[in-house]
Amino acid sequence: MRLRGTVIGALNLFRSDEGSMGDSDLAAAQALADVATIAILQHRVAMEAQSLNEQLNYALNSRIAIEQAKGVVAEQAGVGVDEAFRRLRNHARNHNRRLVEVAQDVVERELAAASLDPLRPS
Repeated sequence: MRLRGTVIGALNLFRSDEGSMGDSDLAAAQALADVATIAILQHRVAMEAQSLNEQLNYALNSRIAIEQAKGVVAEQAGVGVDEAFRRLRNHARNHNRRLVEVAQDVVERELAAASLDPLRPS
């Protein structure tokens, strides 16, 4: 089974009679291979679309959590949102955590703005 010269799979055929296959058997075998190829390609496209959808969903939800956390930190610490973001990012780096995890902890009130690691002077 091929797509534009690239092998994407193989199809084994077995028969009960000895000898080579006739033209009608070869045509049927090619039709089976073509249908199987199309099915494999459609499955791949569907899986890639699902994966992309999940990645985009995660990115959107992560962004929402980070924006909410920036607002919480800005309010609790009395700083601007840019400073709040720097504090969140700094804390995540210092504790080897993903930014979205720290943001979710802040939003869920498991981590207070006062508990974030202080920024080092530049």
